[in-house]
Amino acid sequence: MAPRPDQDGEHAEDAGAEESNGRRLSEFKEKAVSMAPAHSTVALMEGEDPAENDPWDLPELKDTGTPWAKLDTKGKVLRVVVSVGKLLLLVGFLYMFICSLTILSSAFQLVGGKAAGDIFQDSAVLSNPLAGLVIGVLVTLLVQSSSTSSSIVVSMVSSGLLKVESAVPVIMGTNIGTSVTNTLVAMTQAGDRAKFRRAFAGATVHDFFNWLSVLVLLPLEVASGYLYRVTKLLIDSFQIQSGDKAPELLNVITDPVTNAIIELDKSVISDIATGDAEARNKSLIRIWCNTFSNTTVMNVTVPGPANCTSEAWCWISGNLTYTLKNVTDTFNIAKCKHIFVNTNLSDLAVGLILLAASLLVLCSCLILIVKLLNSMLQGQVAVVIKKILNTDFPFPFGWVTGWIAILVGAGMTFIVQSSSVFTSAITPLVGIGVISIERAYPLSLGSNIGTTTTAILAALASPGETLANSLQIALVHFLFNITASLLWYPIPFTRLPIRMAKARGDVTASYRWFAAVYIVTCFFLLPILIFGLSLAGWQVLVGVGAPVLAFLLVVAAVNVLQARRPAWLPKALRSWEFLPLWAHSLEPWDKVVTQASAKCCCCCKCCGAVAVDDADAEPGADGKAAAKEDDKKKNGHVMEMYDNPAMNVEREIEDEKKTDGRILNVSQL
Repeated sequence: MAPRPDQDGEHAEDAGAEESNGRRLSEFKEKAVSMAPAHSTVALMEGEDPAENDPWDLPELKDTGTPWAKLDTKGKVLRVVVSVGKLLLLVGFLYMFICSLTILSSAFQLVGGKAAGDIFQDSAVLSNPLAGLVIGVLVTLLVQSSSTSSSIVVSMVSSGLLKVESAVPVIMGTNIGTSVTNTLVAMTQAGDRAKFRRAFAGATVHDFFNWLSVLVLLPLEVASGYLYRVTKLLIDSFQIQSGDKAPELLNVITDPVTNAIIELDKSVISDIATGDAEARNKSLIRIWCNTFSNTTVMNVTVPGPANCTSEAWCWISGNLTYTLKNVTDTFNIAKCKHIFVNTNLSDLAVGLILLAASLLVLCSCLILIVKLLNSMLQGQVAVVIKKILNTDFPFPFGWVTGWIAILVGAGMTFIVQSSSVFTSAITPLVGIGVISIERAYPLSLGSNIGTTTTAILAALASPGETLANSLQIALVHFLFNITASLLWYPIPFTRLPIRMAKARGDVTASYRWFAAVYIVTCFFLLPILIFGLSLAGWQVLVGVGAPVLAFLLVVAAVNVLQARRPAWLPKALRSWEFLPLWAHSLEPWDKVVTQASAKCCCCCKCCGAVAVDDADAEPGADGKAAAKEDDKKKNGHVMEMYDNPAMNVEREIEDEKKTDGRILNVSQL
């Protein structure tokens, strides 16, 4: 066996090999340098982007048409005619949009109105504040009108079935339930990620404001009775007289169309809620629009003296007890003229028909409104409108702008008499970039306040015996929104709904299916879960709810510290990487949803439609990567890479060097 070479020999051999490799590498480099210059085929078409564009910046709406000064007379006349035609179409589609919202509310009342009355009938459940809150949310979702659900509460308070203190949480719930409409409207812009990000944030800023307000003011009301005591003091301080009927502004314009389609007898829902057994068998569809009532005093039999109107008007004849009562007879004069007046269909069937038709018209009008706005808001028009809506007053009066926006939102809502209509109308404007989130927020706050002023005017039209309670409920709603606005708007640091809405907007832009999960969870599953726990008793509610709430608060605190002060946290909590991927990221869920939807579409033989959408989100890729790719393409930053043969020389040298090194290592074993 040959003797092992000494260590010095090994070092000499290694040095010789390295020197040989160095000479070969220098020879290759000299040859490469002496080659004729080759034109690189690497095309880096990525513009200089030192910092990523903020997705929340309002897009520039560029004018692609011919300037006005360069048009001849015929062109100017044609442009004016086209612009006026677009404006008329916009007004027409907006009118149909508002009418479809009214019909949608009627459809929901036909489908779930009696169920809403049954829910309100259990006054024992309503005495639980959380149960009352959830009932307010669910009933407003069923009837799609906070005015209707509030009127039911007023009827119950006026009839003595519900105390004003117990009605306060229900009023808070109606405030939450009415905000789902504009969130659903935002879903119609899901086709474009950038627009959907802004539209969904503009809609959910209203949701988060209502949820945060309830989270603060409901415990305060339970502990101190703040809303009840202040409104009671106002009612007792002023000698308020019954007024005229609340003014009808927008309804005067929309009623001819909506009343030609359907008219409802909303008193049926209130009668069911107040315990009228006969109302359960009545239809919500109004048949007779012109009636005459005649009230006379008649002798009627009653079970006993205790049921008499008064002792003076009570007498007994044999085994029968008589008393005097006012008996009202109603005579039908003329039928209504809507299309369902003579139908034999049930309320549920008519409600489903109107639900489908109104949703179709609503979505179609909204898409056409967005298209028209995109074509009209270009060039100087867009610049002027955006400056008017989004520019603050000069220093030091910049803070006044937001408060003026609140007044504008309140005034516009008072005109249209519906916060859902107003917030649903500004949602697409936020989506296309005409109104910023920061400006939409005070407009939504003003809308909340404006819808309560209509309720106050309606309460002033109540009879004298129910005026105090009716007006107090309306003032509770008004004071709730005023207090909530003072909580979450005056100081920029407290405008949490804007930051929360932007965070949800970023998530839904990457994972668009999350919007549907958000709506179902926040407006259906969570209220039903809280309602079920509250029915089980406060012990069960506290036992389950307190740990869950504490856990969510800890997670929120850790998230804030991770983003701002990670050094304050232990190393293990500075990120959520120690958890499974599905527990801290939506990417695994995105793959599951995408694959499930692809299989569903294949089963329905619509794979062709999926292939079209693959440009936006590939089934195998996560949604966030697809969103970033879309944003890069829209911003004009594209990178295309090709192989350059001139670069292959150095790669060959490096590979050969690595191979020689492996051979030397093997030879030394």
